[in-house]
Amino acid sequence: MTARDLQERIKKLILDRRLSSGAPLPTEPELMVFLGASRNSVREALKALQAMGIVEIRHGFGTYVGPMSLAPMVEGLAFRTVVGHYRGEDSLLQLLELREAVESGLVARLPERDLVELDALVRQMEREAAEGVGLAATDRAFHATLYRGLDNALLSEVLDAFWDAFHRVHTDLAAGPQDPEVTCRQHREILDAVRSGDAKRAERAIREHFDNVRTRLSTTAPHDPHTRPNERV
Repeated sequence: MTARDLQERIKKLILDRRLSSGAPLPTEPELMVFLGASRNSVREALKALQAMGIVEIRHGFGTYVGPMSLAPMVEGLAFRTVVGHYRGEDSLLQLLELREAVESGLVARLPERDLVELDALVRQMEREAAEGVGLAATDRAFHATLYRGLDNALLSEVLDAFWDAFHRVHTDLAAGPQDPEVTCRQHREILDAVRSGDAKRAERAIREHFDNVRTRLSTTAPHDPHTRPNERV
Protein backbone atom coordinates (compact mmCIF):
# COMPACT_ATOMS: atom_id res chain seq x y z
CA MET A 1 0.00 0.00 0.00
CA THR A 2 1.42 3.37 -0.99
CA ALA A 3 1.74 6.41 1.26
CA ARG A 4 -1.04 8.09 -0.75
CA ASP A 5 -3.30 5.07 -0.18
CA LEU A 6 -2.79 5.35 3.59
CA GLN A 7 -3.59 9.05 3.53
CA GLU A 8 -6.79 8.42 1.57
CA ARG A 9 -7.89 5.69 3.97
CA ILE A 10 -7.36 7.96 6.98
CA LYS A 11 -9.38 10.69 5.25
CA LYS A 12 -12.11 8.14 4.51
CA LEU A 13 -12.11 7.13 8.18
CA ILE A 14 -12.72 10.77 9.16
CA LEU A 15 -15.57 11.01 6.66
CA ASP A 16 -17.16 7.66 7.50
CA ARG A 17 -17.16 8.40 11.24
CA ARG A 18 -18.38 11.99 10.68
CA LEU A 19 -15.52 13.33 12.79
CA SER A 20 -15.42 17.12 13.15
CA SER A 21 -12.43 19.40 13.73
CA GLY A 22 -10.84 18.70 17.10
CA ALA A 23 -12.24 15.16 17.39
CA PRO A 24 -9.69 12.51 18.43
CA LEU A 25 -8.53 9.95 15.90
CA PRO A 26 -7.80 6.31 16.79
CA THR A 27 -4.49 5.78 18.54
CA GLU A 28 -1.39 4.96 16.54
CA PRO A 29 -1.55 1.20 17.38
CA GLU A 30 -5.25 1.18 16.45
CA LEU A 31 -4.49 2.85 13.11
CA MET A 32 -1.71 0.30 12.46
CA VAL A 33 -4.23 -2.53 12.88
CA PHE A 34 -7.00 -0.74 10.98
CA LEU A 35 -4.72 0.13 8.04
CA GLY A 36 -2.59 -3.01 8.15
CA ALA A 37 0.52 -0.82 8.01
CA SER A 38 3.75 -0.36 9.96
CA ARG A 39 4.25 2.31 12.62
CA ASN A 40 6.58 4.31 10.37
CA SER A 41 4.12 4.21 7.45
CA VAL A 42 1.27 5.41 9.67
CA ARG A 43 3.40 8.20 11.10
CA GLU A 44 4.48 9.38 7.65
CA ALA A 45 0.87 9.39 6.46
CA LEU A 46 -0.22 11.41 9.50
CA LYS A 47 2.62 13.90 9.02
CA ALA A 48 1.59 14.43 5.40
CA LEU A 49 -2.03 14.99 6.44
CA GLN A 50 -0.90 17.38 9.15
CA ALA A 51 0.91 19.46 6.53
CA MET A 52 -2.43 19.76 4.72
CA GLY A 53 -4.27 20.79 7.88
CA ILE A 54 -6.40 17.61 7.82
CA VAL A 55 -5.04 16.19 11.07
CA GLU A 56 -3.29 17.73 14.05
CA ILE A 57 -0.62 15.78 15.94
CA ARG A 58 -0.39 16.81 19.59
CA HIS A 59 2.72 15.14 20.93
CA GLY A 60 2.00 13.35 24.18
CA PHE A 61 -1.76 13.64 23.70
CA GLY A 62 -2.63 11.97 20.41
CA THR A 63 -3.84 12.82 16.94
CA TYR A 64 -6.96 14.86 16.22
CA VAL A 65 -8.93 16.00 13.21
CA GLY A 66 -7.33 19.24 12.05
CA PRO A 67 -8.85 22.69 11.58
CA MET A 68 -9.32 22.12 7.83
CA SER A 69 -7.99 25.63 7.18
CA LEU A 70 -6.66 26.99 3.91
CA ALA A 71 -3.27 27.79 5.49
CA PRO A 72 -1.45 25.27 3.24
CA MET A 73 -3.05 26.95 0.23
CA VAL A 74 -1.77 30.33 1.42
CA GLU A 75 1.74 28.95 1.84
CA GLY A 76 1.65 27.35 -1.59
CA LEU A 77 0.29 30.46 -3.30
CA ALA A 78 2.80 32.73 -1.59
CA PHE A 79 5.79 30.51 -2.38
CA ARG A 80 4.71 29.90 -5.97
CA THR A 81 4.24 33.63 -6.50
CA VAL A 82 7.69 34.49 -5.10
CA VAL A 83 9.40 31.79 -7.17
CA GLY A 84 7.63 33.01 -10.31
CA HIS A 85 8.61 36.60 -9.54
CA TYR A 86 12.28 35.68 -9.24
CA ARG A 87 12.02 33.94 -12.62
CA GLY A 88 10.85 37.19 -14.16
CA GLU A 89 7.21 36.11 -14.43
CA ASP A 90 4.25 38.40 -13.67
CA SER A 91 3.17 36.07 -10.87
CA LEU A 92 2.17 38.82 -8.44
CA LEU A 93 0.05 40.48 -11.12
CA GLN A 94 -1.52 37.10 -11.88
CA LEU A 95 -2.47 36.67 -8.23
CA LEU A 96 -3.94 40.17 -8.23
CA GLU A 97 -5.99 39.31 -11.33
CA LEU A 98 -7.29 36.20 -9.58
CA ARG A 99 -8.47 38.32 -6.65
CA GLU A 100 -10.03 40.85 -9.03
CA ALA A 101 -11.89 38.18 -11.00
CA VAL A 102 -13.44 36.79 -7.82
CA GLU A 103 -14.20 40.07 -6.06
CA SER A 104 -15.56 42.10 -8.97
CA GLY A 105 -18.27 39.57 -9.71
CA LEU A 106 -19.55 39.24 -6.16
CA VAL A 107 -20.73 42.70 -5.18
CA ALA A 108 -24.29 42.54 -3.94
CA ARG A 109 -26.80 44.79 -2.22
CA LEU A 110 -25.80 45.07 1.44
CA PRO A 111 -27.93 45.51 4.56
CA GLU A 112 -27.80 48.91 6.22
CA ARG A 113 -25.70 47.64 9.15
CA ASP A 114 -22.94 46.58 6.74
CA LEU A 115 -23.09 49.91 4.91
CA VAL A 116 -22.69 51.71 8.23
CA GLU A 117 -19.69 49.54 9.09
CA LEU A 118 -18.12 50.15 5.68
CA ASP A 119 -18.59 53.89 6.11
CA ALA A 120 -16.87 53.71 9.51
CA LEU A 121 -13.98 51.78 7.95
CA VAL A 122 -13.53 54.33 5.16
CA ARG A 123 -13.53 57.13 7.74
CA GLN A 124 -10.90 55.22 9.73
CA MET A 125 -8.88 54.75 6.55
CA GLU A 126 -9.04 58.50 5.91
CA ARG A 127 -7.83 59.24 9.45
CA GLU A 128 -4.98 56.75 9.08
CA ALA A 129 -3.98 58.29 5.76
CA ALA A 130 -3.89 61.75 7.34
CA GLU A 131 -1.75 60.42 10.20
CA GLY A 132 0.61 58.52 7.91
CA VAL A 133 -0.46 55.15 9.30
CA GLY A 134 -0.52 52.05 7.08
CA LEU A 135 -3.93 51.18 5.64
CA ALA A 136 -3.51 47.43 5.15
CA ALA A 137 -5.53 46.23 8.16
CA THR A 138 -8.42 48.62 7.52
CA ASP A 139 -8.33 47.85 3.80
CA ARG A 140 -8.63 44.15 4.57
CA ALA A 141 -11.51 44.72 6.99
CA PHE A 142 -13.32 46.74 4.30
CA HIS A 143 -13.09 43.95 1.72
CA ALA A 144 -14.12 41.30 4.27
CA THR A 145 -17.19 43.34 5.22
CA LEU A 146 -18.05 43.96 1.57
CA TYR A 147 -18.64 40.24 0.97
CA ARG A 148 -19.80 39.16 4.42
CA GLY A 149 -23.44 39.59 3.46
CA LEU A 150 -23.15 36.70 0.98
CA ASP A 151 -23.04 34.40 4.02
CA ASN A 152 -20.66 31.96 2.32
CA ALA A 153 -18.04 30.66 4.75
CA LEU A 154 -15.96 28.96 2.04
CA LEU A 155 -15.90 32.13 -0.05
CA SER A 156 -14.72 34.11 2.98
CA GLU A 157 -11.91 31.61 3.55
CA VAL A 158 -10.85 31.69 -0.11
CA LEU A 159 -10.81 35.50 -0.19
CA ASP A 160 -8.80 35.52 3.05
CA ALA A 161 -6.35 33.05 1.51
CA PHE A 162 -5.92 35.21 -1.59
CA TRP A 163 -5.44 38.27 0.61
CA ASP A 164 -2.89 36.59 2.89
CA ALA A 165 -0.84 35.24 0.00
CA PHE A 166 -0.97 38.48 -1.99
CA HIS A 167 -0.01 40.78 0.87
CA ARG A 168 2.70 38.50 2.22
CA VAL A 169 4.38 38.46 -1.18
CA HIS A 170 3.56 42.11 -1.87
CA THR A 171 5.34 43.10 1.35
CA ASP A 172 8.33 40.81 0.80
CA LEU A 173 8.88 42.08 -2.72
CA ALA A 174 8.61 45.72 -1.64
CA ALA A 175 6.23 46.83 -4.36
CA GLY A 176 5.77 50.51 -5.10
CA PRO A 177 4.16 52.56 -2.31
CA GLN A 178 0.45 53.27 -2.45
CA ASP A 179 -1.00 56.77 -2.51
CA PRO A 180 -3.22 56.78 0.62
CA GLU A 181 -5.45 59.54 -0.75
CA VAL A 182 -6.15 57.56 -3.91
CA THR A 183 -6.80 54.41 -1.87
CA CYS A 184 -9.27 56.22 0.37
CA ARG A 185 -11.05 57.83 -2.56
CA GLN A 186 -11.44 54.51 -4.35
CA HIS A 187 -12.85 52.79 -1.29
CA ARG A 188 -15.28 55.67 -0.78
CA GLU A 189 -16.41 55.27 -4.41
CA ILE A 190 -16.90 51.50 -3.91
CA LEU A 191 -19.05 52.22 -0.86
CA ASP A 192 -21.10 54.91 -2.64
CA ALA A 193 -21.65 52.61 -5.62
CA VAL A 194 -22.79 49.70 -3.44
CA ARG A 195 -25.08 52.00 -1.47
CA SER A 196 -26.64 53.26 -4.71
CA GLY A 197 -27.59 49.71 -5.69
CA ASP A 198 -25.91 50.14 -9.07
CA ALA A 199 -24.14 46.81 -9.60
CA LYS A 200 -22.31 47.95 -12.74
CA ARG A 201 -21.03 51.09 -11.03
CA ALA A 202 -19.86 49.00 -8.07
CA GLU A 203 -18.02 46.59 -10.36
CA ARG A 204 -16.35 49.51 -12.16
CA ALA A 205 -15.27 51.00 -8.82
CA ILE A 206 -13.71 47.72 -7.72
CA ARG A 207 -11.92 47.28 -11.04
CA GLU A 208 -10.58 50.84 -10.81
CA HIS A 209 -9.20 50.00 -7.37
CA PHE A 210 -7.47 46.92 -8.75
CA ASP A 211 -6.17 48.90 -11.73
CA ASN A 212 -4.47 51.25 -9.27
CA VAL A 213 -2.79 48.32 -7.51
CA ARG A 214 -1.84 46.82 -10.87
CA THR A 215 -0.13 50.05 -11.92
CA ARG A 216 1.97 50.05 -8.75
CA LEU A 217 2.90 46.40 -9.18
CA SER A 218 4.06 46.98 -12.75
CA THR A 219 6.98 48.97 -11.36
CA THR A 220 8.13 46.10 -9.13
CA ALA A 221 11.19 44.35 -10.57
CA PRO A 222 12.56 40.98 -9.44
CA HIS A 223 15.50 41.21 -7.07
CA ASP A 224 18.04 38.84 -5.59
CA PRO A 225 16.16 36.12 -3.64
CA HIS A 226 19.03 36.03 -1.13
CA THR A 227 18.36 39.65 -0.20
CA ARG A 228 16.24 40.10 2.89
CA PRO A 229 12.90 41.91 2.54
CA ASN A 230 13.27 45.69 2.80
CA GLU A 231 17.06 45.40 2.45
CA ARG A 232 18.51 47.91 -0.01
CA VAL A 233 20.24 46.48 -3.07
